[in-house]
Amino acid sequence: MPDEPNVLRPEWDAEMPDAPFRARAARVGAHAGSQELGATLYELEPGGAISPYHFHHANEELLVVLGGSPVVRTPGGPHRVETGSVLAFPRGEGGAHAVSNPGPEPARLLVVSTMRFPDIAEHLDTGTVLAITGAAAGQAFPAGADVPFTDAVLSAMQAEAEAEAEAADVGAGAPPGAEPAG
Repeated sequence: MPDEPNVLRPEWDAEMPDAPFRARAARVGAHAGSQELGATLYELEPGGAISPYHFHHANEELLVVLGGSPVVRTPGGPHRVETGSVLAFPRGEGGAHAVSNPGPEPARLLVVSTMRFPDIAEHLDTGTVLAITGAAAGQAFPAGADVPFTDAVLSAMQAEAEAEAEAADVGAGAPPGAEPAG
């Protein structure tokens, strides 16, 4: 049975006291039983941040400032927002954002998002691409680690052909890893 989390009296799931985060987080959407929406409550200490400047290809996010006055960076540049502000970050590069708290007081934020998987997120300052396969699951591909799409497909097809040939040889009585007959 889901909990009934309270954003005014949270039970924190994670504490990240060191830079660059300096934050606490509670996955209130998951605790409430949400399956299609994510909702995470953050408390950012002065000098803290939620994530790098990024955008999502599949998911939209909504920021509700419950306390403090964080700085939100968008394609229009950084600007300080006040308690009560609500900002939407739609899918795509136009929804790029980062949230930080230069202080002087802590900031309390609720971030709500759709939970469509798989998702691709791009960190614009570094060129890193994230392949997100589920809540807090996936792989990161730093800039320069990519290969052309057709090369990746060709390599996968060659590996499949080799695996099929080896399986055929094993089925014919050859030991695994043996040179194919013929």
